[in-house]
Amino acid sequence: MSSLRRALIIGLGAAVSLLALGFVLFASVVTRFPADNNPHADGIVVLTGESMRIAEGARLLDEGRAQRMLISGVFRRTGKKALLEISGLPEDKFDCCVDIGYAALDTAGNANETRAWAVSHGYGSLIVVTASYHMPRSLAELALALPSTELIPHPVIPNNFPPTRWWLHASVTRTLVSEYFKFLPAAAHFTIARLLRSTQPNSVAEMPAENPAAGIF
Repeated sequence: MSSLRRALIIGLGAAVSLLALGFVLFASVVTRFPADNNPHADGIVVLTGESMRIAEGARLLDEGRAQRMLISGVFRRTGKKALLEISGLPEDKFDCCVDIGYAALDTAGNANETRAWAVSHGYGSLIVVTASYHMPRSLAELALALPSTELIPHPVIPNNFPPTRWWLHASVTRTLVSEYFKFLPAAAHFTIARLLRSTQPNSVAEMPAENPAAGIF
């Protein structure tokens, strides 16, 4: 076996091992992602998915943990009535303090929609509510879109996630594997952007953007 071939095999084996180790760490964290039990921020953003995310964000809003809440990535056929019912909020509270975002189609879109909303209200801190397995990628995308905003994760564990031995549940394992491979490029993008910002402090990435949400929220 040539030295080059041996080096390639060793390198491939090391890469696979790192991916596997990374997945185990990722899965261990997101299946037991601790929530801040007493979060407070300027605003709350709920990234849509399971209905329990909206209900949890609404609970935080109703407890006065933030001024307003954005529900980002809502399906266009889902109207206020359905969201009001899911949230469990009184209608006057919903009308005054909840914004509905229909523009986002994916997590990067959620980040852009959240950025527009946060800038329009002048918010410097956000409680982020989404599923625990979705939280790492969400934070990476949001940090790219809002590098100066404090992001407070408030993960929601899906009902079908077992408290222990997630690897014994095929559907949960599939979800985690899929999300892990979506998270990796988002994490890489975030890391590269952060390095560029640190080496180019006067770059466009560091300049305050004009309000992209004028007339939207």
